[in-house]
Amino acid sequence: MRTAEVTRDTKETQIRARLDLDGTGKATVSTGIGFFDHMLESFVRHGGFDLELETKGDLHIDMHHTVEDTGIVMGKAFNDALDGFKGVRRFGHAYIPMDETLTRCAVDLSNRPYLVWKVNFVRPKVGDMDTELFKEFHHAFAMNAGACVHLETLYGENTHHIVESGFKAVARALRTAVEIDPKTAGRAPSTKGVL
Repeated sequence: MRTAEVTRDTKETQIRARLDLDGTGKATVSTGIGFFDHMLESFVRHGGFDLELETKGDLHIDMHHTVEDTGIVMGKAFNDALDGFKGVRRFGHAYIPMDETLTRCAVDLSNRPYLVWKVNFVRPKVGDMDTELFKEFHHAFAMNAGACVHLETLYGENTHHIVESGFKAVARALRTAVEIDPKTAGRAPSTKGVL
């Protein structure tokens, strides 16, 4: 069972997450931010993961802590569930078209976290959410998952489509990267023998 449970309790946020990498795309998500919930539900569905997530944050201040800390917790849950990255395919990539938008993502589960972010938004908000927060989420997720993530919107105009195609692209790339590869015989996919 490749599952993990992670909690985070600070003065800014209280978060509980349960992740199953080998799920069916079932999400029970509550962050207090409607559009963010929608993106996380899409991420889970297209990744084929199961996620129970409850985030209570200081939304009376703004959404930053809620979004960033959710990324931290989700990243830690992925890292824990991957258990040293043993037996996985390690690499994944995806192209996601969404109407006029096309987004590309490549992922390496290397335990060398990095985020390359080539995403520009035409509006400062989508719904009530500041678009700058999406980079904060993806950065926090990558750093805590131990994932090298390259995310690029190749073209697009609609802010909703740009954001959503990004979440779907990361999810689809991760879906491939976390798959068990029978050729690894349960070992970490590295000449070093460990990731």
